[in-house]
Amino acid sequence: MKYLLRLLTIITLTILTLTRINGQNSTNRKGKMYMYWGWNQSQYTKSDIRFHGNNYDFALENVIGRERQTPFDPKIYFNPGLITIPQVNYRVGYFINNHYDISFGVDHMKYVMKQDQTVKINGYLKQSGSRFDGNYMNQDIVLTEDFLTFEHTDGLNYLNFEVNRYDKIADLSKIKLKNVEINLTEGVSVGAMMPKTNTKLLQNNRYDDYHFAGYGLGVKVGLNVTFGRYFFIQSDMKGGFINMPDIRTTASTSDRAAQHFWFWQGNILFGFQIKVR
Repeated sequence: MKYLLRLLTIITLTILTLTRINGQNSTNRKGKMYMYWGWNQSQYTKSDIRFHGNNYDFALENVIGRERQTPFDPKIYFNPGLITIPQVNYRVGYFINNHYDISFGVDHMKYVMKQDQTVKINGYLKQSGSRFDGNYMNQDIVLTEDFLTFEHTDGLNYLNFEVNRYDKIADLSKIKLKNVEINLTEGVSVGAMMPKTNTKLLQNNRYDDYHFAGYGLGVKVGLNVTFGRYFFIQSDMKGGFINMPDIRTTASTSDRAAQHFWFWQGNILFGFQIKVR
């Protein structure tokens, strides 16, 4: 899956470089509704994470976070009942004219803090009897499991609205592939972050529920290959910014974390469309 997404990214960039888009060359899409479902590969920049509660307030600098990709298994990836186990994207949209649609969807990513990395810490901890108690000023600390585990694995959920533009760049009926066309699509998105965060901070009981933690912004570009009237395959490159100032971390309502970072996705999507008006 990882290498397929990288190949699709290279192909998309190549076509974008070589193709001149003719905005008048459009398919009749107005009044169509579409749905798609597919999978994403994600990457994240380093981030500063602040943790605060009744007995502590500290910040970790330049923390490395990674995705958690589920190994490919058709019994998991193609089972709607197990939809949240892989990293998935799903969306429903409506074409307001031949070029533009509006849509709502969920980007279900997964974020895991790299364990046993060394980072800088600033602030204080006063958890009674803990070996981590003390005041910190730009000191090194190793993020061991008895100190902190931190992940959004069910998941880093970006609930977002998108506006997308489509332009036909190739009609393959000219080479005897009847009713097959390639479209360039670009879009922007805005929405809310609703992670299900799994955090273990010292001996505190973790909070294990969905929680609106902040917002996200995104831009994307992709290729859409449509087969006949109803079906399509799409590959997107998507990037953006996530800011979560209100992450629930433990069972105590006063315990919170905050972080922000940039993200990148490579997506492969399968969908269908129908005329509704």
